[in-house]
Amino acid sequence: MTEAKTPTAARTDILNVRLPGCKDLQMLAVNKTGIIQEVCPMDAVFKRICPPDLQVLDVAGDWLSLGGVDLQINGALGFAFPDLESKHIEMLPKICQFLWNQGVDAFVPTLVTTSLDKFRRSLSTIADYIRTVQTAAPATIKPNTAEILGVHLEGPFLNPQKRGAHPVEFLLPLTIENVKQVLGDCADIVKIITLAPELDSTGEAISYLQSLGISVSLGHSQATAEQAKQAFERGASMVTHAFNAMPSLHHREPGLLGAAIVYPGVKCGLIADGKHVSPTMIDFLLRAGRYEKGIFLVSDALAPLGLPDGVYPWDSRQIEVRKGTAWVRLDYHSPLESATLAGTTLPLLAGVQNLVEWGICDAESAIALATESPRRAIGISGFIGQSANQLLRWNLKPGTKELTWHRLF
Repeated sequence: MTEAKTPTAARTDILNVRLPGCKDLQMLAVNKTGIIQEVCPMDAVFKRICPPDLQVLDVAGDWLSLGGVDLQINGALGFAFPDLESKHIEMLPKICQFLWNQGVDAFVPTLVTTSLDKFRRSLSTIADYIRTVQTAAPATIKPNTAEILGVHLEGPFLNPQKRGAHPVEFLLPLTIENVKQVLGDCADIVKIITLAPELDSTGEAISYLQSLGISVSLGHSQATAEQAKQAFERGASMVTHAFNAMPSLHHREPGLLGAAIVYPGVKCGLIADGKHVSPTMIDFLLRAGRYEKGIFLVSDALAPLGLPDGVYPWDSRQIEVRKGTAWVRLDYHSPLESATLAGTTLPLLAGVQNLVEWGICDAESAIALATESPRRAIGISGFIGQSANQLLRWNLKPGTKELTWHRLF
């Protein structure tokens, strides 16, 4: 048997693997086409009949995972997704390649609140790109580039009192008619929509979105616990950037987040940059939400992701990025102290490394929060049947909290 260098030359067994959710060391069998065919405990390996051309890769107890899935990302490389037009479509493959190099297998471009015209142009451009990719390669072939899974609409159906950096002039009442106007002819590519449920006391809008197969996430909301519970009963299944743009937890009124934590099956997105939510409250939320069972990491990264700190345009305003945190202000002369927290420019897997460095999570849980939990939140399958070129190898340096990763192949 020879040491494996590629998952496609012959069948490959990857030995002594730590996998999130598995107690003992595992073996991954990768077939000749590079697809993960089987996962089994190491103690079963020596009972197998090995083919003569078998290749072996021993990862010596390191963690393996699929790449990250980012369900909330607003742009990258200086380009914001709400600004997309057909003439910009060449930016999408560049961003997809960049995110792949950041350890992200798939993502959902997020369109923050903007005008109806810009919503429609962006949706149409992303739809055209998705169709082009699907035509170019069969669904079974996974190129070394991040996949666009659909679109996340973060707005415009948000509570003005919790709009954060979203421009108030483009917010809309939550009605089925307004939903249809925003979606236009592109409802089939919208994967997630963030909305404030208290804006529609009838619940008709959530039911309509459910009928279209769109996941409803609650956020930028003043909803009480009872209003949130009603939304979950109607089919809402997620919460957008937990703690941010929603009422604080209170012992007599737990609010939207309190209701989400205790409601079965609801998943909460979390930004683990240490600025949007303090590490202490991240620790609290993860314990309450049973870690990857109820929480998933998002980057909420803005257009300057991949660029250095500095001042960048953002619609008619500007954002200033300092140490990876983005603040929005009306004009450059406004003091930063009066600015609104708008997002981050840290990649998704930086949140995994933060959680381990802060001592909040062990490596297993932290990795799962960015790789497995977001997949479960939108119903994507796990290891079996996936391409081995998606695998990440994680190493926790002995005696430290330094967690590093690289693509296995």
